[in-house]
Amino acid sequence: MEAVRGVSLLTVAALKQVSLSSIQLAVAVAAHHSPVTLRAFQVAPMDLNNILSQLETASEEDIEKLLQQYNVENTQTFSFDPKEETLRSKLCHGVLTVLGRQVQPSCQKTCLETLRIMSRDKRVLGPVATKEGMLTLAGMARLRAGEEQDADKKSSQEQTLSEENKRVVVEALKCLCNVVYNSPAAQQVCVDVQLVRGLCASLATARTWSHEVGLFTLRLLFLLSALQPAVRGLLRREWHAVRLLTEVLEHTLDVRWVGPYEAARPDPQAVSMPAENNERAMEALKAMFNLTLSETGGEEDDHQLRLIAAILRHLLMLKTETEEKTEEAHSHAVNLLNNLPVSYLDVLIDVPVQGGQEKYAGKNMDAIEVLLDFMEKRIDKQGSNYKEGLTPVLSLLTEGSRHHREIRRYIKAQVLPPLKDVKSRPEIGTTIRNKLVRLMTHVDMGVKQTAAEFLFVLCKESVDNLLKYTGYGNAAGLLAARGLLGGGRGETQYSDDQDSDTEEYKSAKPFINPITGHVEEPMPNPVEEMTEEQKEYEAEKLANMFDKLSRQHVIRPMGVKPDGTLAPLEETLCSPPEENSDSDSD
Repeated sequence: MEAVRGVSLLTVAALKQVSLSSIQLAVAVAAHHSPVTLRAFQVAPMDLNNILSQLETASEEDIEKLLQQYNVENTQTFSFDPKEETLRSKLCHGVLTVLGRQVQPSCQKTCLETLRIMSRDKRVLGPVATKEGMLTLAGMARLRAGEEQDADKKSSQEQTLSEENKRVVVEALKCLCNVVYNSPAAQQVCVDVQLVRGLCASLATARTWSHEVGLFTLRLLFLLSALQPAVRGLLRREWHAVRLLTEVLEHTLDVRWVGPYEAARPDPQAVSMPAENNERAMEALKAMFNLTLSETGGEEDDHQLRLIAAILRHLLMLKTETEEKTEEAHSHAVNLLNNLPVSYLDVLIDVPVQGGQEKYAGKNMDAIEVLLDFMEKRIDKQGSNYKEGLTPVLSLLTEGSRHHREIRRYIKAQVLPPLKDVKSRPEIGTTIRNKLVRLMTHVDMGVKQTAAEFLFVLCKESVDNLLKYTGYGNAAGLLAARGLLGGGRGETQYSDDQDSDTEEYKSAKPFINPITGHVEEPMPNPVEEMTEEQKEYEAEKLANMFDKLSRQHVIRPMGVKPDGTLAPLEETLCSPPEENSDSDSD
């Protein structure tokens, strides 16, 4: 068996509240074949001119043997000789010609394997990326482009396919994935011939799929929806792809409904989700992500999106065969949750049948706990890309906390519990609070802002409360960006519930350095032994140094205006800051 070869694809996605520059998307196409011992056409290495000359005149059996040897020799070839581009392009055309004849399934499969190898080189796909070529591949994959298909009839046809014909379908789907990924011309042809219509017809028969047919059907849908944004609206409105993908996820994840938007809790003793089911679910989630990027509306959409939220909650509670795969599944769930209206996140905590915690108004916080664990794992992951791996879950939890009081109260209890130890700096330590405060000074601006915003929302956007947990130095960037350097609150209105300070914090509060956010050891006073004349001399010297640097434009002294924003010092001296009347209660 050939090892899976991965090809990375980055899809840029502007999420509503997510500082997500891009989402990492993977395309992997595998081939399955056994080596064949040949007695004829032995050429080592095989000469493309020889293959082309024999394709025109050889019998079906000889063509199959010829291409089998070529496939064996090139199964692990991923870079090709540029000098042979013309010959490889002709080979693509010749193989398509053979597929246009009435040849046996074994020969079809071999031809498709050759095309799949050729499709790794985007420069030779001209003959394939045509209407005739793409319709040939679609026909082999049992995708009737642009045609209405009866789901029951298609399902019956799928069940009666021989194993040999199923392998042809799988190989054709692999070819389509490669060709669509590597050829913009092929993508446009797919749009023109309405290939996604055939894909949606196939989605309707998902319960009869073999694993590979399902996997590559979903992957092809994902690729087309990622690379051709224009088809997303058609998929959603005309061919009901969101509903169909929802049904695929229900079946693949074995969702059993016990309420309108509540799935039965997975059995803790049950075996982990099979790897094949997990793999298909990930492809369905990626396709669903593309289709929900734009705004949706209407009662039908509302119902469908709430169903998706409930399925994603179910997915968060599942375990796969490995911790790595479980984390991948949770990552896709987070990305898709970010696309849903934030008001629908109540589905994550409102599960009447399972029940919840009385202290959080009867809401169930199991899914939020999983998201918090996932966030901490992403923070702890060494060498990871925080912008793509961490900011989506931070943004999701931030918006959930901003709009859902119970979610905010629960997360704050875990992340920012009442302060007791104020002897250490807020960024020093191993608690989740320490880790998030460290991120407030991260080199990546997006990561820094997202982490700061998360903590700010947990503090109900109160500057005083934020400073209590982080210190002024760590919070200065957020406060400057928000125009809150002078104190106050953000614009969001929160409930009036208050958190009481611990006795330890109350006793230590007068000694806390507001800049560092902790009680510092007493430091010797450097001017204690100076005379008044020496102090005046040093002060004047320091003022002259600042003046010189300012005149040379090395630094620019700044002050805080009454509205909390920074401005040149000379401007702020003209208007004294207003008194801050905001309460420091939480």
